[in-house]
Amino acid sequence: MNPTTGLHNHSRRRSCLPGFLLIIMVLLVVVTAVVLDRIPKEAASIYGEPAASLGYIDRLSLSINLLNNQTSLMAPLDPAGAPVSFEIKSGESVPSVAARMVATGLIPDAGLWSDYLVYRGLDVSMQAGTYQLSPALSPAGIAEYMQDPRSHLINFAILPGWRLEEIAASLPFSGLAITPEEFLVITRSDGVSSLDARLPTGLTSLEGYLLPGEYPVIRGATLDEVLPQLLDHFFKVVSGELTQAYAVQGLSLEQAVILASLVEREAVVDEEMPLIASVFLNRLAIGMRMESDPTVQYALGYDPASASWWKVPLAGSDLSIDSPYNTYVYAGLPPAPICNPSEQALRAVAYPESTGYYFFRAACDGSGRHLFSETYEEHLNNACE
Repeated sequence: MNPTTGLHNHSRRRSCLPGFLLIIMVLLVVVTAVVLDRIPKEAASIYGEPAASLGYIDRLSLSINLLNNQTSLMAPLDPAGAPVSFEIKSGESVPSVAARMVATGLIPDAGLWSDYLVYRGLDVSMQAGTYQLSPALSPAGIAEYMQDPRSHLINFAILPGWRLEEIAASLPFSGLAITPEEFLVITRSDGVSSLDARLPTGLTSLEGYLLPGEYPVIRGATLDEVLPQLLDHFFKVVSGELTQAYAVQGLSLEQAVILASLVEREAVVDEEMPLIASVFLNRLAIGMRMESDPTVQYALGYDPASASWWKVPLAGSDLSIDSPYNTYVYAGLPPAPICNPSEQALRAVAYPESTGYYFFRAACDGSGRHLFSETYEEHLNNACE
């Protein structure tokens, strides 16, 4: 065998290797490029388009992480989990929120959930507020749900001086699914005192104990969820300072609420409430009848002619209606509140003006104000001509 020839053949075989390796490298580059292009597309098909602010490397790394943990992101932590109240504070960081959510049992992995928010761009649009969240939602679903607390809340309004029937009539327009019939059945029953241990015993109605105002309520909340919120707000207002002030006036909480309901319906200008309260307290002190028109209106009930629960004007014969709520016929306070008084009315009863007034009547200038007097003669002289 020719040594020279053998050497020549060996060299030719070695010279083929760099070309083969180059082909392999090109194929690897092509496959890698295809795979790297496919990963973000696959992630986008599952989780939605990523935030436009993400660079290619961040988008790729986040896509890989999310795809590798798809089950953890898309499956609920506890399919039977009950909703819990969760508050995001103003300026709170995403890692802080995520850590608290893990501690609350809403999500399994704080880092993964944070990555999802960054991938979707939700980390910069998350809103402060109070949410009702459930581990029955997937972590990804929770992230989307938490973008705007307002979309899950409604403002349920109770106007000052409304009676229960008027609150009930507002329900179909409130955004709540509670029916007027359901509301009246629950709020007018022998068992209402059991709804809150702080309520006076023996109540047969929540009239007077639903404090007027606007309440942020979760859309779809049941009456069992809404009533505790309303009652808790009432007791936060009257407990402590006001309750002590009522005792100074010789009033129980129940008596104070009844008297405040009269003040609410009599007053047109809030600043007169302490004066009106003083008149009623002065009358109570000497055993004089309250002689309050709104108590007669309450006793009469709905008036078809005016399409209102508060008949105006009252006829002379209305003042003799035989009802324990008619304070022209029966002395003392009516047996229960005639409406739901505002905080201003409740405070007016706690801190009335110190006066010698026993009478008041509407001023003749249409201002809604009243003229107050100490004697019946002065009261007659204040009549409009």
